[in-house]
Amino acid sequence: MADNSGFDALLEALKKSGMNVDKDTFANGGQENQQSSSTSQPSSEEEQPETPFSAFKGGKKGGGKKGSKGPDVPDFDIEIPFKDRLENLTRVGKIVLAVVAVLVLLVAYWWFHPPINLQSEDTWFFIVVVCVVLFLFLSGKGATEGFKSRRGKKDKADAQDTMPSAKSQSAKTYRTLSLVPIAVLVVGALGLLLSQSFFPGNAEKYPTILNTQNLDFAEDIQEVDYSQIPVIDRDTAIVLGNKEMGTIADYVSQFEVDDLYSQINYKGAPVRVSPLNYADLFKWLTNREAGIPAFAVVNMTTQDAEIVRLPEGQGVKYSQSEPLARNIDRYVQLKYPFYMFDEKSFEIDDDGHPWWICPVQKKTIGLFGGVTIDRVVLCDAVTGECQDLAVAEAPQWVDRVYPSELLIKQYNWYGALNNGWINSWLGQQGVVKTTPGVSGQLGYNYIAKDDDVWVYTGVTSATSDSSIIGFVLINQRTQESHFYSIAGATEASAMESAEGQVQNLRYTATFPILINVLNQPTYFMALKDNAGLVKKFAMIDIQRYQNVAVGDTVASCQEQYEVLLASNGVINPAEVDSSSMTTVSGVISRMAQAVIDGNSHFYVTLAGSSEVYDFPLPAMVDIVTYKEGDSIAFTYLKGETINTVQAISGAGATSAADTNAASAMSAAEAAANATADAATNTADSTATNTATNTA
Repeated sequence: MADNSGFDALLEALKKSGMNVDKDTFANGGQENQQSSSTSQPSSEEEQPETPFSAFKGGKKGGGKKGSKGPDVPDFDIEIPFKDRLENLTRVGKIVLAVVAVLVLLVAYWWFHPPINLQSEDTWFFIVVVCVVLFLFLSGKGATEGFKSRRGKKDKADAQDTMPSAKSQSAKTYRTLSLVPIAVLVVGALGLLLSQSFFPGNAEKYPTILNTQNLDFAEDIQEVDYSQIPVIDRDTAIVLGNKEMGTIADYVSQFEVDDLYSQINYKGAPVRVSPLNYADLFKWLTNREAGIPAFAVVNMTTQDAEIVRLPEGQGVKYSQSEPLARNIDRYVQLKYPFYMFDEKSFEIDDDGHPWWICPVQKKTIGLFGGVTIDRVVLCDAVTGECQDLAVAEAPQWVDRVYPSELLIKQYNWYGALNNGWINSWLGQQGVVKTTPGVSGQLGYNYIAKDDDVWVYTGVTSATSDSSIIGFVLINQRTQESHFYSIAGATEASAMESAEGQVQNLRYTATFPILINVLNQPTYFMALKDNAGLVKKFAMIDIQRYQNVAVGDTVASCQEQYEVLLASNGVINPAEVDSSSMTTVSGVISRMAQAVIDGNSHFYVTLAGSSEVYDFPLPAMVDIVTYKEGDSIAFTYLKGETINTVQAISGAGATSAADTNAASAMSAAEAAANATADAATNTADSTATNTATNTA
């Protein structure tokens, strides 16, 4: 009995520990115990034994390996969702995590500095990135699996417990929050839709952003002043500026010229200015206290390049090469956090002081459409002092308030949508656009007019043929826009025509600028060699682009071009500058007639000279009254191979040399005539004698 009582007490203790201690199981060698131990599972969480591992939420309780004896052993391959870990954080831990997240967002905002404005694409990009990260966090694998796991356990729990647990409420909250990023993206997509030109009512708004006047070219554009005409482009300015920078030993190892090169009017001359940059991060560390000591200036007319040194202690401290707080983009954006800034430019005022011109965007259609410039912020590049001004309040020395490409875009809105959105796609009646340019870049250039910088570009039809219907000039400071209706060749065609004149030299033409030569709209361009240096100049008649003049200097190119216009009857020869004309008289030794491009020309040489003189008709129609051997006096314009006659003075006085030459020519003609007569007489006499003898 004692033994039985002790054995029963042991069985009772094992039962309380959860083991199956039926006597039949012991009699069968413990197999029944193994089976019942492996198959018996508690029906709820309350029935499971407490173990040290039950504190791990989401871990596996009980259910040891099948066939094992004793109590359930926890599985150490435990998956603990990140969201559950957050739930287990203490209040202090959650506060610390929230502070860290806010600090990360603030650092990201400071570094990327998007404007705090829902109309900014940069802001929306920042928001989208944050929303994507938040969505992945809230609805990621760990969160969803943790929710499903707890949901499954809840289903197996006591069915009578109808009150939602804290865990299920938390999961529902996470699922609700995960919809917030989706809602934000939907709002952004809706705003984008409302900005499109096809949205009802928008097609009437876009053409009104830029108001363009139709003007007469000859009346509005003054004749060119060759002392102020830009003869080089930005690429050549970069070459000249870098070359000049290489001559300054104390700068070249520390700084380099930025490729910005904004074109402005400075003291009545077109120039390009560009700041210097720190050569690298180490150079910035050693020079940041004093700042950048100079900037580059390239005269577009004389091709003179200069590195302008700033006074001691007044170096440029706010620039694009600054990596931290004095970076001009970051500095201005953080100073005006709600402004949306457009393309910035570097300029100097009338005293040569450097400034950053920072245009402020305004979007007038939908959330993102109808971009224009509402204000301008002037930032002193030395001190960082800023002036926030309306566009109309910008001082006269400021030239680039409206970025070039924005003005081109605004005119294209007008050209495409002035007759409605449907017409812009189907009928396309009156649809025009700016010329496409070359090499995939927008085709535009700058001209100086009324002490402002104007963007120039040709205007072509929607079919993109090789001709223009006119061109447009837009003021970069005031947004004033003028259209001139003139049919002619596109800039690309004119460039090819100019390059064809020097194809043996393989020069390339710069993008042309528009000038007025004797009231004729004219393309002017430089011809560069492979090194990017200007070698020749070309002028091309826009309306008749086969009229191409090329010269080694601007003056010689002008003379050749005016001669070409006069010889082709485009202008009256009397309009040509008389200072470049010469008067000559002599005896006509030879005269020939030819038809060139449908126009008749008489080509004359004088006795004792190898020069060829061109008498174009109908301007020089009096030449038909002259013949070889006549004396003549006329005024001509010197050309490279042919001299174009501007006016016939009549039968002028001849010099002794001309008289002798004429006499010699007359004697030679008389001798030739005598020889011919003698030959004729001999032939006649021989024929007569032969006939008589035969008879």
